Amino acid sequence: MELRHLRSFAVLAEERHFGRAAARLHIAQPALSQQLRQLERETGTRLMDRSTRRVELTEAGRLLQDRAMEILAAVDRTSADLSLLAAGRAGRVRLGFVGTATYDVLPQVALRVRDELPDIELELRGELLGPALIDRLRAGELDIAVLRPGSAVIDDLEVLQLRDEPLVAVLPADHPEARSNNLDLRGLDGMQLITHPSGHRSMMQPLVVDACRRAGLDPRVLEVGETGTLVVFVAAGLGFGLVPASVRALRIDGVAYVPLAGQQVIAPLVLAHRPEPAPAVGRVSALVAAVTADSELAVGQS
Repeated sequence: MELRHLRSFAVLAEERHFGRAAARLHIAQPALSQQLRQLERETGTRLMDRSTRRVELTEAGRLLQDRAMEILAAVDRTSADLSLLAAGRAGRVRLGFVGTATYDVLPQVALRVRDELPDIELELRGELLGPALIDRLRAGELDIAVLRPGSAVIDDLEVLQLRDEPLVAVLPADHPEARSNNLDLRGLDGMQLITHPSGHRSMMQPLVVDACRRAGLDPRVLEVGETGTLVVFVAAGLGFGLVPASVRALRIDGVAYVPLAGQQVIAPLVLAHRPEPAPAVGRVSALVAAVTADSELAVGQS
């Protein structure tokens, strides 16, 4: 049973007139009659009672009309959905964020996808550490990862540089340097450093510890798994932290974010996905890049 025959039958069943139906279908009336006879041969039953004035559906014709409308509607929906998929405007995209980018980039991306790509099902996974993001990306558990690469080798993935962020200090709000605009890290000597995990579990700790050592500090270290926890611990007076500037979007009472004196310590932010991504992954990747570019000036200046 051909779809074009079903479409012709549906129009004829609606018009109940061969001439009008043929005109709507842009085919000759004899061709329409031939398609109806073909359908009746295939179904083994009479579908319409014809007269010179009127076409009436038989009981079988009424059943076929209902089923034909369901089938044609499903085909049209499927065709539209496939077109959206091919254009990257539909599908499921699993997007993971390193914790230090969760607070400014992730909310904006979610809003932009909802407004500009409403047919994409976006799964957001924030507050993950860089190595875990890379592992999940390689395992096919994520489609896109926004992370800080550190020294990790990720040449098997496609990587887009999003921005470079200076590190800022996170201090308890009552610390004497909390209102400084030019903090010398040497003034934090004796304070405990609160930072992300060591070893291969995080890409931030080596950067942070190196910055402290270059300033002549060798602080005690308290490791935490999430950036939000780091800032809360600082608010509780347990020490200080060094975080990328975008973490200032995390507003927690009891802390101050303070720029560092001297040469800036930079924490790159990149986007990574597997080679030859699906169209929807490409669309969302481009949107993440646009969101990050929009907020880069604010990160650098605030």
